[in-house]
Amino acid sequence: MDNTLKKATFAGGCFWCMVKPFDQWEGIHSVVSGYTGGRTKNPTYEDVKTGTTGHYEAVEITYDPTVFSYRDILKIYWQQIDPTDDGGQFHDRGDSYRTAIFYHDPQQKELAEATKQELEQSGKFQKPIVTKILPAVTFYPAEDYHQDFYRKNETEYKEDRAKSGRDEFIEEVWKK
Repeated sequence: MDNTLKKATFAGGCFWCMVKPFDQWEGIHSVVSGYTGGRTKNPTYEDVKTGTTGHYEAVEITYDPTVFSYRDILKIYWQQIDPTDDGGQFHDRGDSYRTAIFYHDPQQKELAEATKQELEQSGKFQKPIVTKILPAVTFYPAEDYHQDFYRKNETEYKEDRAKSGRDEFIEEVWKK
């Protein structure tokens, strides 16, 4: 990897819905769907779906911090999730769909904590922010059919996203 490029890792519910919001910006080199934070080595989608591996569905973003800052990436992240829901995200329920920021260095940890505190103090949410901030651990890319799902399976992606309730939540909380 180019020495100027950095990684950012986020869990925000279904990883299909977490790729497109980041994938469209200059300075973002890749957004990979996968699994992190669990106990099983090389988990499959079927393994993670059982809820027994401890993994989160997540995205790993490779970005150029000289073009797109980590703070800007965090801003996009917070606006894609319900940070008060510790049971999953929208219609996707269970531990693998919880939210978390996985930091790769002390600066990312500090910025993640600062933006979480800013969000808590903003008054946007009546319930506590439960999104965890955790050290990055091994990230396992998901199977090929999960990668760039919104491009490869546009109809299914749009249908799944429409029934999830995510867009209505984003509109209500962030577009006012």
